[in-house]
Amino acid sequence: MTPVILLAAEKESAEVTDWAARIGWVVGLALFVALVYWLMREGWKWRGTLQGDLPELPTAPDAPGRARLSASGRYHGSTTAGQWLDRIVAHGLGTRSRAEVTLTDAGLDAVRPGAGDFFVPADALRGARLDKGIAGKVLTEGGLLVVTWAHGERLIDSGFRFDRAAEHTEWVEAINSMSKTDVTDVMTEGAER
Repeated sequence: MTPVILLAAEKESAEVTDWAARIGWVVGLALFVALVYWLMREGWKWRGTLQGDLPELPTAPDAPGRARLSASGRYHGSTTAGQWLDRIVAHGLGTRSRAEVTLTDAGLDAVRPGAGDFFVPADALRGARLDKGIAGKVLTEGGLLVVTWAHGERLIDSGFRFDRAAEHTEWVEAINSMSKTDVTDVMTEGAER
């Protein structure tokens, strides 16, 4: 018998990380994310340009009258009435923010720290309803107060979520009693546009 001689196999070293390729991928990914962010921002600005026909928002009067209701919560944005995905960004209406909302005899006053305040005169109010979503924010059924109002030639839905959501029903009743149009007529009119 012939002795079998086993030769020791050469040990292989662990594969070395290719740092140049890894850095290239990371830089490429970062550039891609920056490009997508830039495109989204340009789209937002373009939408504001397209909505340039929207008149300036009215300011609250010096003496708005007694406060019927007052609440704090979040403002989630505004859309074209009846089209919950058609966000309005002109004049800062697309900026989500905290809000202190007051309903007076003169109208609805939304004070937004860090964003532009806006005021809806009482004669511009068209109604209010409870809904579940508006432009990128979806909540449980009835979790959002949506106020419909006229501004210029456009009907606008603005969405609010108060810290105490149980107050929404009281707001719907108060706004609908002040408005000159039935909210179902507004929804029909908004859907036709």
